[in-house]
Amino acid sequence: MSKILRSFAATRMTAAALLVLTPALCVWADAAPPPPPQDVWTGKGQAGYVASQGNTEAKSANAALDMAYLSGPWLHAFHLDGLYGQSTGITSAERWDTQWQSNYDITPKLYTFGALRYARDNFSGFQYQASGAVGLGYKFIDTDATKFSAQLGVGYRVLRPEELTKDATGAVIDRTLGPSESSAVVTAGLLYSQALTATTSVSDKLLVESGSSDTLTTNTLALAVKISTKLALSLGYNIQNNSNPPAGLKKLDTLETVNLVYAF
Repeated sequence: MSKILRSFAATRMTAAALLVLTPALCVWADAAPPPPPQDVWTGKGQAGYVASQGNTEAKSANAALDMAYLSGPWLHAFHLDGLYGQSTGITSAERWDTQWQSNYDITPKLYTFGALRYARDNFSGFQYQASGAVGLGYKFIDTDATKFSAQLGVGYRVLRPEELTKDATGAVIDRTLGPSESSAVVTAGLLYSQALTATTSVSDKLLVESGSSDTLTTNTLALAVKISTKLALSLGYNIQNNSNPPAGLKKLDTLETVNLVYAF
């Protein structure tokens, strides 16, 4: 997986440079688009593909779908993403992650939520991780240009660890499933977005899910530049960390992406 991700190093450097300029850009920031309309699904889909040939051969593809439905005090949000990577003919990444969350506004700032998540990753050391949680959230900033909210909840998680056996080339030749594990979890999340100009925005989403056997931390940073009213180019940097993976596997996975985004 590391060979494929190194091809995205320039992307991460570009995103970091642009984020350094955020304070200056905000001086000229225009208002973000109006809130999504009521009682209709809105969202965006994005996809990216990278292939290299020559001394090394690698290919990687990723896709994501985000949808939201706003109806009075209710907000329903759905997320689905997938990743596939191959290096020198060996599959090195294969992951699917889906999430659903429903929020109910108690006040304009305070809301309660219920969330479900299911992830399946062939190379993380966990065949799957599934959880459900409920809790409270608070919108610290909720303007057209800037949004910042935090939430805290409790729930229940079931996961299935597995031990991977690899050959000399790094290909997985055997999988040994361990017994499924379940436990109560505490969840915490942060969501931030900032319109820098009429066509440029930055966002960051952090999710922490901590139980007795493992703490999962994910963070997705993205910089989007509009090409038209429907299309945008997005630079993304994703971190996924399991605090206690099965023996022989790394805790941290990172992913840099360049995606074409379509809004609907």
